[in-house]
Amino acid sequence: MQKSKYLVANDRDAQWGLTVSTVGMDDVAIGEHYPTKGHADGYYFDMERGRRLNEYQMLYLVDGEGRFQSSHVEGKRIKAGDLFLLFPDEWHSYGPTERSKWKSYWIGFKGKNIDDRVKANFLSPEKPIYHLGYSAGIIELYEAALRTAFEEPPYAQQILAGIVNHLIGMMYAQERSIELNKNQSHVEMISKARLRIREELESELTIQHLAEDLGVSYSNFRKLFKQYTGLSPALYQQDLRLQRAKELLSTTKLSIKEIAYRLNFESPDYFSSKFRMKTGIKPSEFRDQNS
Repeated sequence: MQKSKYLVANDRDAQWGLTVSTVGMDDVAIGEHYPTKGHADGYYFDMERGRRLNEYQMLYLVDGEGRFQSSHVEGKRIKAGDLFLLFPDEWHSYGPTERSKWKSYWIGFKGKNIDDRVKANFLSPEKPIYHLGYSAGIIELYEAALRTAFEEPPYAQQILAGIVNHLIGMMYAQERSIELNKNQSHVEMISKARLRIREELESELTIQHLAEDLGVSYSNFRKLFKQYTGLSPALYQQDLRLQRAKELLSTTKLSIKEIAYRLNFESPDYFSSKFRMKTGIKPSEFRDQNS
């Protein structure tokens, strides 16, 4: 069984940054021919010869197992719970093994948003397979995309672009979390550190002192913290203090000097400099705009 929909996008849709060209689902029994019939020109392919597309596709294998290969990846086994990406102009082939069923969802898309993520190396043809496991949330997003594609409500392309971005975010975050959670003690340590930094924004807590209390060297703590959060612990603490400064500026009559020292900045000038670097305006200007 197959259900699919091919869509068109206008120039205005393209300016949104991401457009969707196809959404579908395959449910193939053991021994049934794959790929299934009914694909538009340029999408159907022979598993032996493979194909190239002029777009990205994101496929989620819900049931069964098979093989995937591409210009950058030699033949790899894929199984239920795997999500894999196809890249424009990248030769690829995939499908079920001879004795396996195959149920998968797919969505095809293109646009500047996704091109920029590839350029920034968030996504890469060298790493197209994500081992996520079964996810009801991912399935629901694909089902929502199918409903939207078939109903074609006004501004369907913008709705579908949002679904694609949600899928990519879930895919990226979920796999990163799985990798990080392999060492649960590190996860727990960083979670404790983040909570303590939040709770003690107005104390004299230093990152060196925090690492000491957690029983780890400063250099190792900094490395693990950045791996987990994407920020150094000092920058994480500073950004939270600047967020707290916004609250104090807009909800209290404390002077800028009082706020600077209350949040343990070295001086009011240093606080103002960091605030302006982060927000683009002075603390006094922020207060005028938000009080």
